[in-house]
Amino acid sequence: MKFVSWNVNGLRAVLGKGFKDILHGFDADVFCVQETKMQPEQMAHDLEGGYELYWNSAERRGYSGTATATRIAPEAVERGTFDNEGRVLTLDLGELYLVNVYSPNSQSELARLPYRLEWEASFRDYLKRLDEKKPVVVCGDLNVAHNEIDLANPAANRHNAGFSDEERDAFGSLLGCGFVDTFRLLHPDDRGAYSWWSYRMRARERNVGWRIDYFLVSERLAPRVVSAEIHADIAGSDHCPVSLVLD
Repeated sequence: MKFVSWNVNGLRAVLGKGFKDILHGFDADVFCVQETKMQPEQMAHDLEGGYELYWNSAERRGYSGTATATRIAPEAVERGTFDNEGRVLTLDLGELYLVNVYSPNSQSELARLPYRLEWEASFRDYLKRLDEKKPVVVCGDLNVAHNEIDLANPAANRHNAGFSDEERDAFGSLLGCGFVDTFRLLHPDDRGAYSWWSYRMRARERNVGWRIDYFLVSERLAPRVVSAEIHADIAGSDHCPVSLVLD
């Protein structure tokens, strides 16, 4: 099974930048996107290739949102009830749950950190409940770089959103509940492997980035991980796609 995840920073924008070609080029069974910034009725394109598209859009138009394109017919679809921002979309794919997530940003000066930590606790409990039933694959923009190896300038960003001690600890707590960071499973020492770059100061050109997009799996799925990759060559957003293959 092949999965791809991409924070597109506006689905309408990337639809005009070759999104369908990228989608079909990956030839994935499931393709998840975050930060769709649109409602389903605004989608004028048929993705083709046998994909059915499921949505969890924010109530606020032009903001947040998740969507999952799948060739595997889900047995059930659940739109996370954590907030009204469309941040969690879960598909029951029979042998496993696939959770597409766009975690809240703690914002400048960590203004939204208290909310973020409440959200993290609720999301962690949700994943634990799913994992009690069947294995779970979690993908998306988790808005945190876990360790210093996961961003270009850790010292300068120590107390910034996405690299605060509190957010890093929350991510560690999630892993401690029985989940595995698949990229680090296969690439434990890789440096310069980033999935997001600021639009400022030619950050992407200079590879001054952060790894904040993930595929996590239940520990019992770890032996089935064949590949976990970051596709930094694919443009169209300030993030790049990440992928996972399970045997």
